[in-house]
Amino acid sequence: MMDRFVAVPSFRNREAPRSTSSAGSSVERLALAAEFGPLARLVADPDATDIFVNGGRDVWVDRGGGLDRADVPTLDAGETRELAVRLVSLGGRHVDEATPCVDVRLAGGVRVHVVLPPIASSGTVVSVRLPPERRLGLEDLAASGMFGGESARVDRLVRTVGARTNLLVTGAGGSGKTTLLGALLGAAPPHERIVTIEDVAELRIDHPHVVGLQSRQANVEGAGDLGLERLVRESLRMRPDRLVLGECRGAEVRELLAALNTGHDGGAGTLHANSLDDVPARLEALGALAGMSPTALARQAVSAIGLVLHLEREGGVRRLTEAGRLALGSDGRLVIERTDW
Repeated sequence: MMDRFVAVPSFRNREAPRSTSSAGSSVERLALAAEFGPLARLVADPDATDIFVNGGRDVWVDRGGGLDRADVPTLDAGETRELAVRLVSLGGRHVDEATPCVDVRLAGGVRVHVVLPPIASSGTVVSVRLPPERRLGLEDLAASGMFGGESARVDRLVRTVGARTNLLVTGAGGSGKTTLLGALLGAAPPHERIVTIEDVAELRIDHPHVVGLQSRQANVEGAGDLGLERLVRESLRMRPDRLVLGECRGAEVRELLAALNTGHDGGAGTLHANSLDDVPARLEALGALAGMSPTALARQAVSAIGLVLHLEREGGVRRLTEAGRLALGSDGRLVIERTDW
C-alpha cells in the first residue's frame, strides 16, 4: 500500500542508474528488418512503434503521433499470407487453418500478431509492435510527459517499488502499460530476482537478474501447450523476489492473487481497462473465468494488490492519469478508491 513506504534515498540521490542503452536490440531489429520484405524500411525506422498490414489492401504505421498510411508497395493477399507464415515461423510457432490466430516475439523484442482468413474476413491481417531502441527508465518516461511534469512523482513511484508494494498497471491497448511496468521494475534493488510470465515476451527490464517465462501453444497434434496459469504455478518454485504477470487476461488471475497473498510482495501485472472505475468489473470478469465468486475475488484482490496505476493515451502522449486502491464495498464486492500518487 502507499502507506507502506520505506525510507529509501530519493531517485536523484541514488547511485547512478544503469545505462538504458540496448544496442544489441537495435542491431537485432535492423538485421530482422530484411525478413519483412517491403516493410523492411518501416521496421528499421527508429520512430515507428506499430505497423499494420490489412488483408493485402493497405499498410499503416504509427510513429508516435497516431496512424498514417505507409508509403510502401501494397502487398497482395498471397504476399501478405506468405509474410505472415514466415514471421510466425521465425518466432518458433505455426499458423494455419487449424491455428489461425498467433502471437510471436522475434529478435530485438519485435512482436507480431497474425490472423488468417476466414477469421480475418478481409484477408490476412498482420500487426507488428516495435519496441523502443533502448529500455526506457522512469526518468525517460518523465521527460516524455507520462507523469505530468511533476518530478516528485518519479521519486514516489521509486519509493513504492522499494516498499515492495504489489502493483497493477491498467489502461487501454497501446497506452504504455508494459513500458511503465518495465521501467518500474528497473528501479527494483539489483540483488532481487525478478521472474516474468507472459503470453508473448514483451517486457524489457533494465535489471541484472530477470528470468522470463513464455507460454507455448499446442503443436500440430494439439499437445504440448503451456498456459499462463501453469506458468504462474511453476514460477513459484523458482524463488522469485518479484513475480510479474505481463498481462492478466484469464483464469491465471486466481494463481496470481494466490501468490501475492502468500508472501510474494513486490509483484506486479497489467490489465486492460478503459478507466480506473472499470478495474473492479474487469477483475470480476477474469475471476469468473477461474470459478471465483465476486466476493471471493474481492477479498483476494484487496489483500493482494496495493496500488493500481491507470494510463491513458491522447494522440501520441501516454500519461499516468490516476491511481487507486482496491477496497471492499458495502455488499462485499470490489470497488476502487482514488488516491494521490
